[in-house]
Amino acid sequence: MKKFSIPSAPTFLLIICAFVVILTWLIPAGAYDTISYDSEDITFVIHSQDTDKKIQATQHTLDSLQIVIPLEKFTSGSIWKPITIPNTYQQLESKPQNAIDFLKAPIKGVIAAADIIFLVLILGGLIGIMNYTGAFDAGISWLGGVLKGKEYLLIILTTTAIAIGGTTFGLAEETIAFYPILIPIFLAAKYDAMVALASVYIGSSVGTMFSTTNPFSTIIASDAAGINWTDGIELRVLFLLLATIICIVYIIRYGKKVQKSPENSLIFDQKKEIEAQFMKLKPLKLNLRLRLILIVFTSCFVVMIYGVSNLEWWFVEMTTVFFAGAVLIGISGKINEKIFVSTFIKGASELLGVAFIIGIARGISIVMDDGMISNTILYHASELTSDMHQGVFANLLVFIYGGLSFFIPSSSGMAVLTMPIMAPLADTVGFGREIIVNCYLYGMGLFAFINPTGLILASLAIVNVGYDKWLKFVIPLVLYLLVFVIIITSISVQF
Repeated sequence: MKKFSIPSAPTFLLIICAFVVILTWLIPAGAYDTISYDSEDITFVIHSQDTDKKIQATQHTLDSLQIVIPLEKFTSGSIWKPITIPNTYQQLESKPQNAIDFLKAPIKGVIAAADIIFLVLILGGLIGIMNYTGAFDAGISWLGGVLKGKEYLLIILTTTAIAIGGTTFGLAEETIAFYPILIPIFLAAKYDAMVALASVYIGSSVGTMFSTTNPFSTIIASDAAGINWTDGIELRVLFLLLATIICIVYIIRYGKKVQKSPENSLIFDQKKEIEAQFMKLKPLKLNLRLRLILIVFTSCFVVMIYGVSNLEWWFVEMTTVFFAGAVLIGISGKINEKIFVSTFIKGASELLGVAFIIGIARGISIVMDDGMISNTILYHASELTSDMHQGVFANLLVFIYGGLSFFIPSSSGMAVLTMPIMAPLADTVGFGREIIVNCYLYGMGLFAFINPTGLILASLAIVNVGYDKWLKFVIPLVLYLLVFVIIITSISVQF
């Protein structure tokens, strides 16, 4: 009997897309009205299915619509996306998607995700230039000597640093930039590529799962729930620390098994292939020129992180930083112009598969939006949770948010769509609205470890590791964290 295996990432995503197309035939279409702030006219715009109408931008207007959000959240720009208006759901004429829509979805997705796709391609070009200079090889050889016998520090430092980025400013999509750089370092430390993937992806996921100052989740969700984003922050910091320790211990235990015997690796059958892809080490000394190149390369990430966290940068600015870095490295390395161009293009082409996966995943969201089923799912989820015991309600909400994140993988999109509907339910069961925000974070964050419509398939594609192998690695950790979340959620509702 032939052993079943999960198809490659693009095929798997297309299967999910076909499944969603079928759902648009089974789930009724529906929508809530939304409201947004027009800073030019200083008015609110109510968006309904038939018309848009402008009304006065006052606190009384918000109160009359049962939107418990201070007016200044809109006028200051804290809330910049349309907010769902409670009790306005209406079932609409079904808009089932067909075979033509299915075929268009990946194309629309690639167009819609052009910003992150270009980031990936430019990054690939930068990595190609770096590999050509030999700076990576010299740096890895030097680092291998420094960390000899203390390789576990790689896991601790990487996971912790990226978790801090995730919890503070929402480091997520940007982590794709780190894999090609860190995987050779982890391989040189006698780990496998799974350890590198886990340290980066799990670090990002656990950080965003317990977001503290993340503007794309905690802050926008708290604003949409009508509370201060600092409400409940002390517990989130404590739980972040505990959850990060759980994740680090889990990764270190697996990493030690691989170091002890490479056969223990879940991707041992790909060992030679992965080493050939990432470990093209040349016996180079870390001279002054290579040090300068590594400083320029590292500076790209420092500048990117600073820009995203302090200057409101996004993909265009991040991509520009990497492109400028590639040019500076080409000049520093005295690379011939023709060689630079061909090397840059070759490096970009090596990440083209990742770019297509990102586009196909975005296409799935487009099918759901066009089929108008997300709001229907949200409406029935909110109905399901009414009149429940506090602990049962909160824990069920974690699962509901996990399920919803399959259909709405965007954290900010989830916040503005669901919080005005879900947050008032906290008042009916008798606990603070910050618990709803926490349930949203836990549910989305926990499911992000395995969510095929999120970033994981694109991350796995960089190393060509199968989704089935990732699931085998991460499912026990997800179960540990699930138990942890159920415990802390049950305790939280008592205070």
